[in-house]
Amino acid sequence: MPTVYSHSRLACFEKCKKQFHYRYIEKRPVDTESIEAFVGKRVHEVIEKLNRFVERGVVPSLPKVLQRFRTDWEEQFQAERVRIVRAENPPAVYRENGERCLGNHYRRNYPFDRDESLGIEQHVGFALDGDGRYRVRGIIDRVVRAADGAVEIHDYKTGRWVPSQQELDQDRQLALYQIGVEARYEGTATVRLVWHYLLRDQLRVSTRTPEQLDELRAHTIELIDRIEAERDFEPQPSALCSWCEFNDVCPAMRANASDTAPPAAVESSPETSVATRHQLALF
Repeated sequence: MPTVYSHSRLACFEKCKKQFHYRYIEKRPVDTESIEAFVGKRVHEVIEKLNRFVERGVVPSLPKVLQRFRTDWEEQFQAERVRIVRAENPPAVYRENGERCLGNHYRRNYPFDRDESLGIEQHVGFALDGDGRYRVRGIIDRVVRAADGAVEIHDYKTGRWVPSQQELDQDRQLALYQIGVEARYEGTATVRLVWHYLLRDQLRVSTRTPEQLDELRAHTIELIDRIEAERDFEPQPSALCSWCEFNDVCPAMRANASDTAPPAAVESSPETSVATRHQLALF
């Protein structure tokens, strides 16, 4: 049975083949997560609950939304399980960032009546080819019908970095989801890709033409072929290694421990590539 791919699986291979091998082939157990991932999950969970209340015609107050976040944080935060790479930032800083994300989202969208929810945490699965060999799946934060009849694919981001419009117009994740959404909502003339950069309180929108989606299909199939042909899975050291859940066993991390630049210095360097800054913002 062919492997079903997700954007995160594809991105992991592109970022570091060794991490991909540990995570998806060896399936090494991991009992920790980064503080950035922890915050992202808690914010997404609260927004999902908020969206489901709104779907039923109930709009909780902002204090109640924030209290839900604080309660979830207290119940689930375990210092021994949550990794903080930037040790100069205590957990309270990240908790405040999560509250800021939710406050910005609430104030921007209140009273939450501008569109119609078609799906919350919507699962999508589809084939990139006619034979069904190249299959992709994902979970969309929210699918809506906008006031003008367009279907919109919404994604919530909790990181600090906001990509340029040019970078978003090349984004693969939501464009892949569009392929699945168009199959589900046939006859929709317009599909928009919408990113909510919650910490910065910024909204970004992009669209794809049928030709661009065809090109995306071809490129993704090519990437899957490369993944399935890979045998060596060599590590690809980068500024992201400090966030990797396998850096305690990775040979590249051990070999380069003495000359790896601190993450904060790398992130602030003017010479840091756009791709690396984008990867840093994902964590």
